[in-house]
Amino acid sequence: MSISVTTWYLEQTSRADLSPAAGPAAEQDVRITRSQVPSPEFSRFLYTAVGADVSWTDRLGWSYAQWAAHLGRPGVETWVAYERGTPAGFIELVAEADGSVEIVYFGLTPAFRGRRIGGHLLAHGTERAWDLAERWPELAPTKRVWLHTCSLDGPHARANYERRGFRVYDTTVTEEPDAPAPDPWPGAGPTGPTEPTEPTAATGPETSSSTTTPAGK
Repeated sequence: MSISVTTWYLEQTSRADLSPAAGPAAEQDVRITRSQVPSPEFSRFLYTAVGADVSWTDRLGWSYAQWAAHLGRPGVETWVAYERGTPAGFIELVAEADGSVEIVYFGLTPAFRGRRIGGHLLAHGTERAWDLAERWPELAPTKRVWLHTCSLDGPHARANYERRGFRVYDTTVTEEPDAPAPDPWPGAGPTGPTEPTEPTAATGPETSSSTTTPAGK
């Protein structure tokens, strides 16, 4: 059995396109930090914790060596949001030779959605995409930031990107297997009454729950 999945491709072509987001309350003590030491263990943790309920599956079979090779590439950056010291979500940037930077993955773990962290993290990560070449002088200056998101990422994912100034430049519809999303462990995910959630942006080279952001599968 299959389902129709709509994928939207979005972009910014000027740094001036970026719209800022209101940040979380000061008492949440939210900080966004670049993970500068490549760590396959940490990156795989973020990938499974954020992507389990939005069908991120493409990297589940990656070996340690594959993770290490990817994270060690020039122009690959992972920025992590922490609330009072606990990882809440991440955004992964990948620079391309033509001056484009893709938001490959972006999202929050279920417990931290609806806490005004998502828009703040997306705006910060997009700013870092625009100034990425300042940290990687061997790379071309950023000319374009792009991502893709799809209908599996939740009803508000596309709107979240558009609020930050991204514009749709292409749309595709594909048929994909109707398979349940994997859990990191039984029972993981939101339970009981929940607040309105922010999208788990998924950005990535995958089709479902990926972007050329909200980012990924």
